[in-house]
Amino acid sequence: MFGRGSTVNISFIVNDRASIIVQADTLVIETATAACSVALLADGRVIEARYEEIGRGHAERLLPMIAELAGGGRASRILVDVGPGSFTGVRVGIAAARGLALGWGSEVRGFSSLALVAAAALARRPSPRIAALLEAGHGEVFMQTFDAALAPLDDVVSLPPAAAAGMLAGIPAVGSGVRRLAGLADELTDGLPDARDLPLLPAMLANLDPRPLYGRAPDAKLPG
Repeated sequence: MFGRGSTVNISFIVNDRASIIVQADTLVIETATAACSVALLADGRVIEARYEEIGRGHAERLLPMIAELAGGGRASRILVDVGPGSFTGVRVGIAAARGLALGWGSEVRGFSSLALVAAAALARRPSPRIAALLEAGHGEVFMQTFDAALAPLDDVVSLPPAAAAGMLAGIPAVGSGVRRLAGLADELTDGLPDARDLPLLPAMLANLDPRPLYGRAPDAKLPG
């Protein structure tokens, strides 16, 4: 499956029938939200992808989704969503990426769920600035703003919906977190991260350390 009209370098082997062989170089894993998605890239182009909104159960669904990809999803580089988002989902994705990298001898790097949502929104509708919001715990939202070139304008924060709406000041907002801002702000577009949008990210935003970016402190704390 060729993603969104993209093209890739291909070669043909002719035996009894023609076959297309595409050498994937990057596997993208996204499990930080209610969605679970994976994509294979070759030369920065999507060649195959899977996307499901599953709510929970990323640990059970992720590896089978990867296995469904060409060549079992094997690639020399793995890019994984490091958050913010679901604590469990983020950990599942990173653990899978590290495990596969160990077996394949691949490099692992990370990207942010908020940056990916913002990139997809700007590709659809350019804007001087955009705020990405994803659902967080305790009724809050993760929030970060970006300029038209996807340069982050602030750090990731977790805020109550009213506080997040007050910070928008007319900036368009995108992501699953906008559901909690209904009636509090305008120009709200719901959405979840999708691994196939990874090529939209600038190189520096797809080269993060593969460590969780939680966006807020975990609910569970060690005693003392």
